[in-house]
Amino acid sequence: MIVVDAKGIKKNYSLRHGSVVALQHIDLQVNKGDMLAIMGSSGSGKSTLMHILGCLERPTEGRYLLNGQDISRLNDRDLSLLRAAFIGFVFQSFNLIPYLNVVENVQLPFLYRQQKKSTCEEAVHAIERVGLSHRHQHLPTELSGGEIQRVAIARALVINPLLILADEPTGNLDFETSCSILALFRALHRQGSTIILVTHDEFVAKHCNGLIRMRDGLIVS
Repeated sequence: MIVVDAKGIKKNYSLRHGSVVALQHIDLQVNKGDMLAIMGSSGSGKSTLMHILGCLERPTEGRYLLNGQDISRLNDRDLSLLRAAFIGFVFQSFNLIPYLNVVENVQLPFLYRQQKKSTCEEAVHAIERVGLSHRHQHLPTELSGGEIQRVAIARALVINPLLILADEPTGNLDFETSCSILALFRALHRQGSTIILVTHDEFVAKHCNGLIRMRDGLIVS
């Protein structure tokens, strides 16, 4: 089953004195159960590609199908519903709400779904999957960096997403903590999760079963 099917993707940003080409011509397919790393230096286009794959931005040209749906045919509201239903995001900066406890932070994705109902049990299950069952009621300020990232991963998992997108998920972590987070991603992959990691770190990329490298808005290998 093809989860991500991108063909001829281009992305230009209009600026005051012209335009910048962020992506030139991207063809990419990701199958269900893949764990793919996207590597490249700053300005290579990897974050822009991540934003398009996550339906946060639209391509200037080309076609992107997510789970068979052409995102170019969707309005902003439908794109929001698609993200809420199918995509779990994990960010380098974690993006937790500081005054909410672990369970409340993990429940946040339900706010963006058409069906508003959420249960504490679903959040608790996601928290248990990342090994934080002893931290349910803690605030982010009471957690270590690795625990905070695990909460962010649990928040991505709680909707049982079709696709997990992680942007530099170990970028703010020390080596030992990074290893534990990568082991968690590997465990999720073995359980059937489809994962795309954006990284600049070769060590992180080696934990994936697929790798593409980007330069100047192009996939070069």
